[in-house]
Amino acid sequence: MRTAVLTFDGFNELDSFIASALLNRVNRPGWKAEITSPTPVVTSMNGVRVERQQPLSFAREADIVLVGSGVRTRDIARDEKILQELALDPSRQLIGAQCSGALLLSALGLLENVPACTDTVTKPWAVEAGITVLEQPFHAVGNIATAGGCLGSHYLAGWVIARGAGREEAEAILHYVAPVGQKDEYLARAMAVIGPYL
Repeated sequence: MRTAVLTFDGFNELDSFIASALLNRVNRPGWKAEITSPTPVVTSMNGVRVERQQPLSFAREADIVLVGSGVRTRDIARDEKILQELALDPSRQLIGAQCSGALLLSALGLLENVPACTDTVTKPWAVEAGITVLEQPFHAVGNIATAGGCLGSHYLAGWVIARGAGREEAEAILHYVAPVGQKDEYLARAMAVIGPYL
């Protein structure tokens, strides 16, 4: 299971890095999450420069595609060249978006009749784009999932791991990364959120 973590200029580090780090904890042959970008180097909303691991075209062949958010997502969702390059396929790919990443899924036609989660800043733009926005941290319909709020990224990663590597693997990884002294509480909450969509 190869994952493209779509990361554009102005990206939110929490979205791209948490998803990538959690997914790469899955220790299985061929399982790898990679920062996927349209340019060789992308700069985060806070000035962190990152070299891509895969070009944007990798998203078409990846088994899993996660779209991070960022301060330029609205512009990216209007970029016809990027939209044509992506051409995602929910019939064979697990596809997830974090916060404003929902705008990109909508622009790709993947949220028609599919409600989505997003952050409070993006919500008015999402409604303007015709997205039915849910007031919850995570939601999935079939192979498409969205998470709202930066710290909701572990729900998205947990869902992907559970779908691709099994529930036990997701639980083990989420339990490991949870704060000491609160591991059982964090795991129970995470599985209560994503469990209904597995």
